[in-house]
Amino acid sequence: MASLPLLRLSPPPRNQKFALLLPHPLKPTFPILRAPPQKPITTTRTTCSYTPTPATDRLISAASYFLPFFNGLQYGRFLFTKYPSLSLPIQPLLPLLSFYHSIPYASFVSFFALYLGIVRNPSLSRYARFNALQALVLDVLLVVPMLVQRIISPGRSGIGLKITAWAHSGIFAFVVACFVYGVVSSVLGKTPYLPLVAEAAGRQLE
Repeated sequence: MASLPLLRLSPPPRNQKFALLLPHPLKPTFPILRAPPQKPITTTRTTCSYTPTPATDRLISAASYFLPFFNGLQYGRFLFTKYPSLSLPIQPLLPLLSFYHSIPYASFVSFFALYLGIVRNPSLSRYARFNALQALVLDVLLVVPMLVQRIISPGRSGIGLKITAWAHSGIFAFVVACFVYGVVSSVLGKTPYLPLVAEAAGRQLE
């Protein structure tokens, strides 16, 4: 049996131009999608400006609270009689208190001076006007217990005197607390809100 000759297939001639047209097996044929460039994030800083209360407004506000304090000292007579040491903090104010009482109708003069010169003065700040009006409202409220006492006439002995002493002592403690709170807040440039007074004063300035 005759053997067939082995046929050797030789690779076709490589066409270099054709090979360049073929896609590379290692490279993708689809386009690569790239994310658009992001804009840099810019941060803005906001600074809060704080305007301190002028020294003139602080002085006017603190001085306004001396009016109800001086007029409210009369309610402390029972405490001063029972506890004389309570009058020691007031002794540095005695020269100013003596000058205040040396002026005829000092209470009325001071009241209208604060009302017309400060509260109704549009050139002053609202801070000074509000504190002055609070002091005036508190001073007006101090007149009410004296009017009630004159109408009721609780007497000078017995249970009536005890009730009067308790009421006067409570009013005096309230006045002193309002005075200290108002003066300290005014010196620090903060707005004090006195109980029973601040709301009425705020409505008058609106």
